[in-house]
Order: sequence, then C-alpha cells, then structure tokens
Amino acid sequence: MGTTDSKVDFRLAVGQLISRNQPLETRDESFWDQFWSDKISNIQDIFTLVPATEIRALREEYPSNLATLCNKLVDRLQLAAENSCQTQRDQIAAINCIRLLTRILPYIFEEPEWRGFFWSDIPIGQQTASNGEYISKPPLAERLLRILADLLFCPDFTVSSKKKKGPDNPEDINTIDSCEYIWEVGVGFSQSPVHTPSNDRNRTEILKLLLTCFSETIYMNPSVELQSQPNKWLTYFTSSRNRQTLPLFTSLINIVFSYDPVGYIPYNYLLFTDTREPLVEVAAQLLCVTLDNFSASSSSSSSSISTDDQVPSLPTSKTPIGDDCSNLFINYLSRIHRDDSVGSNELDLLRNLEN
Repeated sequence: MGTTDSKVDFRLAVGQLISRNQPLETRDESFWDQFWSDKISNIQDIFTLVPATEIRALREEYPSNLATLCNKLVDRLQLAAENSCQTQRDQIAAINCIRLLTRILPYIFEEPEWRGFFWSDIPIGQQTASNGEYISKPPLAERLLRILADLLFCPDFTVSSKKKKGPDNPEDINTIDSCEYIWEVGVGFSQSPVHTPSNDRNRTEILKLLLTCFSETIYMNPSVELQSQPNKWLTYFTSSRNRQTLPLFTSLINIVFSYDPVGYIPYNYLLFTDTREPLVEVAAQLLCVTLDNFSASSSSSSSSISTDDQVPSLPTSKTPIGDDCSNLFINYLSRIHRDDSVGSNELDLLRNLEN
C-alpha cells in the first residue's frame, strides 16, 4: 500500500509540471525534492510514470518548467557528488536524477530548437550569487558529464572503498586517485577489486545515461547536421577536459574483456541475479561509441601491439597526449603495448600518463 501511495505522489508531482499556467518556483525545494526521493525504486517506474506524451507537452507548452527541472536534476546530482554520496539519501537522489535524465534527454534531442539547451550559457538569474556578484557556471552539459565521470569512481557507490567505513573515515571523491579504483584487473591494473552487486548496478545506471547523452547524433539529419555539428557531448567527454578519461577507459576495457559469460556454475542465472552481465553489455556499447568518434588527432599517434603472453600495459608519460580536442579513448587504445621492461607497478604508468 505504501509503495502504491508513493507512486501516486510522484505521479501527481509530474502532473503539476504540465498543469500550472505560471512557471514553477525554483526555490520550492519541497516540490522539487519529490522527483529524486525514495518514492521510486527502479527505472521501469520512471518510464511508466513519466509518459512520452507528457514530456513532449512539457517541452512544447511549458518550456520554462522543463528547463527548471533539468537544472534542478543536475544541481542535485552535483550536490550528491560533492558529498561523495556518503549517505543513503544522496545515493538514492543521485540514481533517481540519473534515471529521470535518461528518460527526458531523448525528447530534448528530437527537437532541434532544444538541442543546444544543455550547451547554452546559464542565465544570470540562475547563477550562484557570492559577495554581490554572480559566479559564472559552465553549461549544464559540461557539469553533467563531469559529475557522471566522477561518480563512476565514488567510494561505496560505484567502487569499493579502500578505507574502513564510518563517519570518521570518509573518502572524498574530489581528492582520491581514481587510478587506484579501476573496476577490474587487466590492462594497466594488476589488482583484483572487490565485486559488489550494488556498485555494478549504479555503474550501469550511469553508463546508460552517458549513452543517452551521446545518442544526440541519431536525431540529426545525416546529410547536413552531422557534417556541420559534431557531437559536443562525445567530444567533451573523450577530451582531456574530462579528468577521468584514463581510469574510465581502462575500467571499460578490463570489465569487458575479463567477463566470463559462462561462469563456473551451470545455469547460474537461475540461482542469483547477475549484475555483471548488464554492466558489461552497456560498457561494451559505450566503448564502441567513444572509439568510433572521428577525430583529426586520433590517428596522430600509433603503436603496435605484439602477440607476447605478457599482460599489456599502457604507455609511459614520454609519449605525448595531444591537445584538448583529441579523443583520448582512441589515443589510449592505439598506444596499448607490451613492454618487457615494464615491471609490475602498472599503477605508476597510469599516473605518469596523465602528467
């Protein structure tokens, strides 16, 4: 009964977005909190309770409410990331914001006049005031991509913490070395991280939103728009402006190629829910998208991959990275090599590569 009531409350909140003639008050936190509270527990509920017809109606008839909702979702995600998702409340809020954005973004992309919304400058009235002056915020798209990349290496949310749990020993997502939290053993990483199903589920949700962000291309005119308007989402995410490109590329490569679809227990899917397979599937899709990005500088560096039996490692810092517009995912892939003199401390190679 309680679950049904909570879904009704969420449905009423969605209805208010398209039923008020006046723009919703941005400071009405009690209203906006309803969209990322624990009332919704899975992505299926989001897709059911937020129908496509109402998203389009919101876009066409109440554009200011849709704009405010998108801003609020990104703001709440940023708050959760700044708190390193240390509380269950922040974790639930982050996941529900991610689910809502996954649901809404395709309907923004299908309308040409809305595609630039996430890349437009934040209106002065919506920027944070400090000492009587407004602080310039980057576009929503940049903030969202940066937040999602950071959340993919958030201790006790998407990766296992290396410290003892407790309020006295929190790990700060902004100060940790993400190369120590690569998801799986393999290229450039010799440790075997703890496998936690909840981490896999949260990673999967974030990667699905990233795929949704990159899907803008499929809504463009293939003969005109694709040639004149590169995918800004993909360009930003694969460039050096994303500080997590190296650990994320390594994590995706290792999680995909280390997965054993058969397993050691026959018919294991009848015994327990496999959280790793959905993660591997979306990770493989994301790799395909990021590595298929046409970049003028992507072919500037090349390296041969030998066929020795040693575990391959990433190149050292002596090899130049390229400018900010380079697709670092392609860059890293082209420079995976095997080196007899590498030794076992591959983490140092990862850190040096970013310097």
